[in-house]
Amino acid sequence: MFRDVFFIGIGSAGMLIDDVTIKAEAGDGGRGAVAFNKNLLALGPAGGSGGRGGSIYAEGVSDLGTLGQFRYEKDVRAQSGGGGRPQFCDGIDGSDRVLKIPVGTVVHNLTKGYAREIVRVGERIRIARGGRGGWGNFHFRSSVNTTPREFEEGTPGERFDIRFELKLIADIGLIGLPNAGKSSLLNELTRASAKVANYPFTTLEPNLGVHYGLILADIPGLIEGASHGKGLGIKFLRHVERTRILFHLVAADSAHPVKDYRTVKNELKKYSKELAQKKEYVFLSKSDTASPAELKKKLVALKKAAKNVLPLSIHDWDSMEKVKKILAKIQAKK
Repeated sequence: MFRDVFFIGIGSAGMLIDDVTIKAEAGDGGRGAVAFNKNLLALGPAGGSGGRGGSIYAEGVSDLGTLGQFRYEKDVRAQSGGGGRPQFCDGIDGSDRVLKIPVGTVVHNLTKGYAREIVRVGERIRIARGGRGGWGNFHFRSSVNTTPREFEEGTPGERFDIRFELKLIADIGLIGLPNAGKSSLLNELTRASAKVANYPFTTLEPNLGVHYGLILADIPGLIEGASHGKGLGIKFLRHVERTRILFHLVAADSAHPVKDYRTVKNELKKYSKELAQKKEYVFLSKSDTASPAELKKKLVALKKAAKNVLPLSIHDWDSMEKVKKILAKIQAKK
């Protein structure tokens, strides 16, 4: 999934909609007809049945921004079936409605209380079934009822409250406190154009980039209390949950890099024990901002708290090559 995409955007509005609830109403079945044969010397009932109502489907696509279509359209309806007609003509079936949603979206049926997930581009699931068309009077004929006037109304289409919850599917999640250099690293490794600036929460929405087939997700900066909704909250912890491997960036210009590392790590643990146990690589980012002596001291301290610790600067060719070698090993094991 996403294998042929270098950068997956989030729509023209610039705001990623990743959790939305809609009302899905499938089409009603058409009403059966009461009619009799008009042909000369041909008697008997000739009322056609109603057409079936259109169903509503969800189909996976690679565009992360497609949930934005439901920002204002909260009621989604499929076409109802047409009524039956004379001379054995059944009503026209209602058109199905296909909703394009991002791969990695969990479809919650809030009315029935179950959930399914779209995991592949092109995968389609039915959200609401259209109603059955009612029988026309032709179907009620019998030896004792040669001129039936009975017919059926079509059955109503299914109506559900549906919640779409996007959970990004990526190979590598870039995590860390705000201003740890995640967006800069993503831009350097991929063709992404994530916004970069020296103030908190520069990244307000997840950004994706692709490095030789590996999907990298720049997850907005986590802060202490994120697992309880502080800052950008658990909304983005949910996206981290779906990544295979974590690249944990800790800024070298921080006065307390070990504390920074543990702050993010603790939030991961509070949200999910499985999430905290994911394989991670820790990078002391912005290493060019610290003196050699200071950098060495911080690396030693950080290595006592974490494994796989490396210095990193997007301005240092050697350190970037080490990152690329790690990515190559991860790619080889896919």
